[in-house]
Amino acid sequence: MRILLVEDNQALASGLAAILRGSGYAVDLVGDGASAEAAAAAESYDLVILDLNLPEMDGLDVLRSMRARQNRAAVMILTARGAPEERVKGLDLGADDYMIKPFDISEFEARIRVLLRRQAGLRSSIITYGGVTFDLTSRTFSSAGVPLDIPAREVALLELLFLRAGKVVSKEAIIRSLTGFDDDLSPNAIEQYVSRLRRRLGPFALTVRTARGIGYYLEKLAAPE
Repeated sequence: MRILLVEDNQALASGLAAILRGSGYAVDLVGDGASAEAAAAAESYDLVILDLNLPEMDGLDVLRSMRARQNRAAVMILTARGAPEERVKGLDLGADDYMIKPFDISEFEARIRVLLRRQAGLRSSIITYGGVTFDLTSRTFSSAGVPLDIPAREVALLELLFLRAGKVVSKEAIIRSLTGFDDDLSPNAIEQYVSRLRRRLGPFALTVRTARGIGYYLEKLAAPE
């Protein structure tokens, strides 16, 4: 999952980015409205966390521009502007949530999970596919209640495939979802992660198939007799 964090307070931005990255999200960080508008136009994000009081361009104008271009990323406004008319205006312009500073970090993280679950079209935070269960809240995988020991980068890849189970996900979409501005992830590295996931998922009636020249998809296997 890839998140654009738009916040001009450097200390707050760095703290929030560290929390989000610690949860396994790929995070791009910008500190002004013009950069936010450019990033949202150039890249594909699952979620944009948007301050309103920004240099160069107000956050509401960024939001207005995004929706005018039919950008469907979920948007959480995170701002000190808490007047009812401000909240109404933000939501009317297309924000999916509106959170006022100061805020509780646990609530902030919970709201992000709700937005990402909604963005993926999920009603529950628990998804079972084949012999594996994914908990979107804790971002962990398990089988028959036993947690699977999967490295963080592979967890991020498997999460992406789980949320689109049975559908092909292109290599380009995988790279965009797993990396931020400052990361470098090659198609060869993706192939290595996929190969490792196949070995891990084999005992649980799941595999990752290759759609040659396009990308990868998750597929159920016949359970061993």
